[in-house]
Amino acid sequence: MASSGEDRGVVMDIRSAAESAGDDGARDAPLHVVESLCMRCGENGTTRILLTLIPHFREVVLMAFECPHCSERNNEIQFAGQLQPKGCCYTLKVPKGQPEILNRQVVKSDSATIKIPELDFEIPPEAQRGTLSTVEGSIMRAVSELQALQDERKKVDPQKAEAIEQFLVKLRSLGSGEADFTFILDDASGNSFIENPNAPSSDPLLSLRFYERTYEQQAALGFLAEPTRESGDSSQDASTVEGNSGGPQRIPHGSVGAVAGRRAIAQGNSDEITAALCRYSAPEEVIVMATSCDACGYRNSELKPGGEIPAKGKKTTLLVKNVKDLSRDVIKSDSAAVSVPELELELSSGTLGGIVTTVEGLIVKICEALERVHGFQLGDSTYEWKKKKWDGFTERLAKLLNLEEPWTLILDDALAASFIAPATDSLEDDKQLTIEEYERSWEQNEELGLNDMDTSSADMAYNTTSAS
Repeated sequence: MASSGEDRGVVMDIRSAAESAGDDGARDAPLHVVESLCMRCGENGTTRILLTLIPHFREVVLMAFECPHCSERNNEIQFAGQLQPKGCCYTLKVPKGQPEILNRQVVKSDSATIKIPELDFEIPPEAQRGTLSTVEGSIMRAVSELQALQDERKKVDPQKAEAIEQFLVKLRSLGSGEADFTFILDDASGNSFIENPNAPSSDPLLSLRFYERTYEQQAALGFLAEPTRESGDSSQDASTVEGNSGGPQRIPHGSVGAVAGRRAIAQGNSDEITAALCRYSAPEEVIVMATSCDACGYRNSELKPGGEIPAKGKKTTLLVKNVKDLSRDVIKSDSAAVSVPELELELSSGTLGGIVTTVEGLIVKICEALERVHGFQLGDSTYEWKKKKWDGFTERLAKLLNLEEPWTLILDDALAASFIAPATDSLEDDKQLTIEEYERSWEQNEELGLNDMDTSSADMAYNTTSAS
């Protein structure tokens, strides 16, 4: 693409524009105008490219094409930032006769899938490019694209065309709010978004789930999905060891870590080690992963729970009163939900992932994540009451961190892998810290994949180790 005029400035590629704009300059990035070939009429049209930062979301590139010869118009959105660590899945319940729900902003990336289970309808990533729209706009765009080829279908396959026509009637009824339905936005890249007007509080109609990408999703995003092994490699699998018979014997998953852990504790043979391990009743096995890049200085850490899955979930409640409480150690697993009732703040499980921090650090990270994820709250087109709501939230947050009044931090972890350090050697002596165990619901077990999980091999390994 070439520049359409000297007065419009030099057009650079998207990556260069993103790097030159930076975090602060993205808001004031110039509008690039270039000539582009119109795929409908073959004449030259105009494409406007703008690198911008959606407030409290992330950097995006907006592209709008217009052809003055045939009036062809389209727009597209691409992300100028990095892929997110996990995929995301938004589920929005849209009740009948509530047009304000249909007006919620939707950011759909190139890799996102839109689903409406009630109609068994799915829009795959390749069917629609990245768009910035609303729930209604996403549905009506699908209607328009299906309707575009109806005349040709009627000539080739009238029966199929009639079936699609009946389906379009149902789809239009959803776009106009005449029926209840569920709008699901599933994005393996984690770069899609549905507006929550109640943020930072939770929305009873909107749920967000983060998940690990599968090998297929990794490959679709351009990552190396699975390391390859040379055909002549005769090395054994890490979980295969030599048995007493001289042949390879496969050890069930989990037994190697259990043996090594118990052996390390047994060989220590120290009362002080035992006292230190049992002092806080923290999760018995956690895996801390740290990444550091010498080239650019990037650092990242992540925590994953290890060991067997506990029979019950755990809810930890801390009443924060003084500065010492802000410095208490916190282990938050990726299965833990966080809430602060005084802020009307609720974060679902999976938000922030697994981290090791302090009480103050956790609150700061939550606020940074809210500013990054919940967009459209401080933009130029937002309502004044939304801006005041966020300003009020910031003021209340400052009061909490300044300890102008006591407040409550709640970690609800269905896998019991989270932890807040007590201020005393005995949990019973810490009156500000409360730990409750509870039976997981069927829905929680289903979300964690426990209802269909077969742990017989791991159980056998642990039982064999304990017996020996």
